[in-house]
Amino acid sequence: MKVLLLEDDVALSDLLNEHLEDKGFEVTLCTNGQVALEALIEQKFDIALLDINTPQISGIDVLKTIRKEYKNNTPVIILTAYQDTKHLKESFENGVDDYIKKPFDLEELDQRILKLCRQFFINQDNKIEIDKNLFFEPESCQIFKDDKIINLALKERDILRYFCTHKNRVISSDELLQNIWVYDEMPTDATIRVYIKNLREIIGKEKITTIRSVGYRFE
Repeated sequence: MKVLLLEDDVALSDLLNEHLEDKGFEVTLCTNGQVALEALIEQKFDIALLDINTPQISGIDVLKTIRKEYKNNTPVIILTAYQDTKHLKESFENGVDDYIKKPFDLEELDQRILKLCRQFFINQDNKIEIDKNLFFEPESCQIFKDDKIINLALKERDILRYFCTHKNRVISSDELLQNIWVYDEMPTDATIRVYIKNLREIIGKEKITTIRSVGYRFE
């Protein structure tokens, strides 16, 4: 699992980096917000841990930029020494998924990461029920339909997993691009339509509705 860590305190960043790597995560450590922002735009991460008070760009501004300008919905946990509710409120208004006040135990961080993994089906073999007798297993890239097993292409898997974590919400092609593909591998809208067509043939046309000129909704 790929984790981005934005933390400019050397002692804490070393501690968290070592702890996360011991847990088996692939960690990208950033000590200022500008570098973290560029990494989140150019690469795909499973989770981002963002300190608020960081050089160049604050963690909240990084969060705000990826959410509003890039439609990037990478799960984010804010780490902060601030004890007021102002920063808490601002974080959630800008789309943070969780929030930890310093100092915190490493076990608390582990549990919050685990919670997001469950919420967003990250690194889980559990089957997701799409419909009666229709299940999706992200890690194996398989659909279980009645008595058949159907293999998905990697990007079909990624699109379906994104739909499953954002049910009943209109998702634009641009949002899919920003959250599934890396910057230098962006496909055309036609390619996305082919992936959507393939998924509809497998799980049923009624599951993915086209909202004309806006995007798609998974129901």
